[in-house]
Amino acid sequence: MRLDKYLSEKYPQYSRANLQRMISEGLIKVDGQAVKASYQINGDEEIFFKEIEPINSKIEPENLPLKILYEDKDIIVIDKARGMTVHPADSIIHGTLVNALLYHCKDLSGINGVMRPGIVHRLDKDTSGVMVAAKNDKAHINLSEQIQSKTAKRNYLAIVHGEIKDNAGIIEGAIGRSKTDRKKMAIVANGKPAITEFKVLERFKNFTFVECNLKTGRTHQIRVHMSSIGYPVVGDPKYCNKKKSFEIKGQALHSYELKLIHPSTNEQMNFVAPLPEDMEKILKEIRGKNNE
Repeated sequence: MRLDKYLSEKYPQYSRANLQRMISEGLIKVDGQAVKASYQINGDEEIFFKEIEPINSKIEPENLPLKILYEDKDIIVIDKARGMTVHPADSIIHGTLVNALLYHCKDLSGINGVMRPGIVHRLDKDTSGVMVAAKNDKAHINLSEQIQSKTAKRNYLAIVHGEIKDNAGIIEGAIGRSKTDRKKMAIVANGKPAITEFKVLERFKNFTFVECNLKTGRTHQIRVHMSSIGYPVVGDPKYCNKKKSFEIKGQALHSYELKLIHPSTNEQMNFVAPLPEDMEKILKEIRGKNNE
C-alpha cells in the first residue's frame, strides 16, 4: 500500500493532501529515511510520524482586512497582502487568510480539511497578490483541475537584483527540498519538473523589473529559479544574499494576474491585482537613481 494512503486511513483527521505535504517536507520518515508519498510499504517498516493534535476547534473567524476583487456563490478572489499567511499551521492559528475568509464567507469548500478550507492554491506569506478560493467542493475540484492542467494562468511581477541582458527567457530546473537546509527549496536532480518564463519589463542599474509566468507550480518556484540564474528577488530572506537595499517586508514579488474559467458558468475570467505600494516605492526610487 502507498504510504500516504495507509496514513490517511490510520489518521482520518488529516487530509491525504496534508499528509503528502508532510511527507514531502520530511516530517514523516520510513526506517529513518525521507521518502515519497508513493512509497510502497509492506508492513515491516518503522514509520516515524509525529502526530499533531487537530486544531479545528481553534481556527476561528477573524474580522481582518480583506481586499476582495470578485465574489459570487462559487468563488471569491482576493488581493492578498504581503505578510499574511494563507492558512493556519501547527504554530499559527490566528491572522491568516483562512481566518479572514471564515469571517467573511458563510461557506467554504471542505476538500482541504479544517486547516485549509477553500484554499485551491497558495502564495508565500511575503508574496502579495491575486488568489482564488472556492466556496463549495464542486468549484474547488474544478479550479484544482484547471491549475493542474495549466488552463488557469498565473502571472507575477518581480524586482530582481542584477541587469538581465536577454529580453525574455525560460528557466528549467527540477525543484525539491534542499539537501543542506530542509526549510529551503533548491534545484535538485530528483526534484519535480519546474518551468518559469520571464520577460524583462524595465532595466535599471543593478536591478531589473520582470514579469514571470508559471508553467508549473512548485514551492518557491520563481524565487528559486531567479536566484539560480544569478538574479535573486529583492528582499528575499531565503534565496537572496545581497545586502538589504529597500524597505520591504519580504520579497518584491507580486501575483498580479490570474486567468481562469468560472467553474459554473464556463466564462473566461481575468483578475488583476495592482502593484502594491511597497513595490511602487522601490521602482520609483530605482528610477530616480537611474536618471541621476
